[in-house]
Amino acid sequence: MAEQITVTLPDGSQKQAERGTTIVDFVRQSIGPGLAKAALFARVNGEDMDLSRPLTEDSSLQIFTPKSPEALDLIRHDAAHVMASVVQRLYPGTQVTIGPSTEDGFYYDFFREKPFTPEDLEQIEAESNKELARNHPFVRTEVSMEEALRLFEEKGETFKVEIVKDIAAKGAKTLTLYSHGDWVDFCLGPHAPSTGKIGVIKLLSTSGAYWRGDHRNPMLQRIYGTAFFDKKALAEYLHLMEEARKRDHRKLGKELELFYFHQFSPGGAFWSPKGTTLYNVLSSFMRKLTAENGYVEIKTPLLYNKGLWETSGHWGKYKENMFLVLDNETGEHDFSLKPMNCPSHHLYFGFKRHSYRDLPLRLSTQDILHRNEAAGSLGGLTRVRQFAQDDAHIYCREDQIPDEVRRFVQLLDRVYKAVGLSYSVKLSTRPEQRLGDDSLWDRAEAGLKSALESLGLEYELKPGDGAFYGPKIDFDVSDSIGRKWQLGTIQLDYLAPERFNLSYIGEDNAEHRPVVLHRAIYGSFERFVAILIEHFAGAFPAWLAPIQAVIVTVADRQLEYARQVRDGLKAKGYRVELDERGQSLNAKIREAQVQKIPFTLVIGDNEVEAGAVSPRRYGGEDLKSMKLEAFEALLEKESALP
Repeated sequence: MAEQITVTLPDGSQKQAERGTTIVDFVRQSIGPGLAKAALFARVNGEDMDLSRPLTEDSSLQIFTPKSPEALDLIRHDAAHVMASVVQRLYPGTQVTIGPSTEDGFYYDFFREKPFTPEDLEQIEAESNKELARNHPFVRTEVSMEEALRLFEEKGETFKVEIVKDIAAKGAKTLTLYSHGDWVDFCLGPHAPSTGKIGVIKLLSTSGAYWRGDHRNPMLQRIYGTAFFDKKALAEYLHLMEEARKRDHRKLGKELELFYFHQFSPGGAFWSPKGTTLYNVLSSFMRKLTAENGYVEIKTPLLYNKGLWETSGHWGKYKENMFLVLDNETGEHDFSLKPMNCPSHHLYFGFKRHSYRDLPLRLSTQDILHRNEAAGSLGGLTRVRQFAQDDAHIYCREDQIPDEVRRFVQLLDRVYKAVGLSYSVKLSTRPEQRLGDDSLWDRAEAGLKSALESLGLEYELKPGDGAFYGPKIDFDVSDSIGRKWQLGTIQLDYLAPERFNLSYIGEDNAEHRPVVLHRAIYGSFERFVAILIEHFAGAFPAWLAPIQAVIVTVADRQLEYARQVRDGLKAKGYRVELDERGQSLNAKIREAQVQKIPFTLVIGDNEVEAGAVSPRRYGGEDLKSMKLEAFEALLEKESALP
């Protein structure tokens, strides 16, 4: 009788199987033919595998189907293989390099002297989808490094040969190959059973990319694409991408005259008057909320000697991301612009002797920071070199952690609701490499869990994703078109108080270490503004809009009254402008709509006579003529900080 092994399923149930049974046969025989037919790949003892692999020992087994969140990533990698095979068939002599899946699709890099044209992409896409209909099986084989080298040398794949040699130099003895039809590539896998599982492939664009990201290496041609299980899902994705293009903050930022960039200051934004107003409204909103929640605002220096960064640990681990400054006395780059606020806040805490009665001490700041991001990674406001954060550090006793986390989440919830952002929560726990013993981590993680559960918040557990100094809670927001952005965070830190020798005097009159909570809600102002521009598509609510209302007149004879209306509203703190250009009324109204101003106030002879205005909302809704006092009441209501 064949030797039996035990297979444990996700629900905890256990089944017996003959050692060596393939995963797909086990599923078909022990679970059902329906799941076997739908299955794409498996996870065995935590390792992702093809369904054709054998079960060789007692195993935990999880099966993934098209309904699994992980499935799209798999078929997109499958699609990269299919596309590459089609490219080499259509354009002989083209060499392949690498082709990974990405967050929303895949790409593959090719070496080819002639760039791919849009017409080429159309042909490659059409042939790739025909290839899916042929339903070629993905076949996995394992070969020696010598066999792999010989194979790719015979094919003239010089880039593949280079990669194989690098892998061999690291000690690998074998290489895994995947083929479909007569095309083969090396790959870790897994892959779906066949190309027909993919559904539909869409190619999106091309670009240049240096081999291994080094400008000294050959330029490659990169083709970007995506894949879905059906055409409906693809159509929804393409609609989302088109909507995202229309909302692109770089495009809208220019059209709405909010900010600019210049080559003389890469990664540094020039804020226009309107952009500065938007920035300042967000700044004032956060200052108001933090003051109401017991924070005190401080400002700390911009420039520090390396001693600070050596104490914090950043000099050794983060130096390449800092802007270093030459010390004229030593001739060394011993100073740096600060890339984060926490070390300076720790210095500030240490200036005074603290009692347990002083805690929690909540320090907030909106200081400017600088990080030396790679030039190629800069992109609008989402990745910059100069920025500010709504940064705060809470110094507290360990027993105060749950309450401080609850207070923070309630504050964050108010901010995100004010701008219409929903959010999900992730709790990241102890990583393998960490500071402190397990009892410390047990208390820290329990404190965060207790806070989340007391608020009734559902959260995703991310084991091992915590910082080395403590667990953390991260908040992913969803914007108006469903995209997710990682924004808010609160992180427990036991390391900083040790490094900076921070202490407070407890009830027992002895010294104790405080705990530090790092927290942010906006993250960086720049990135938050970018997200809001795209979330609102530039049409900000009245409380946030740089210009809340613009006044337009039917004729010049109404200008005197219009100026009185403008001046009166501005004197009450509203952001109102008067369009005095010598253009037609319709042209002025169209311009106000293009600029996405919440209210356009039309003034004609009737409004002058009645002491009224005729407001129109952005989008065209005509509120009809109303007394100026009635509009003021409406504007007051909609302009109030949430």
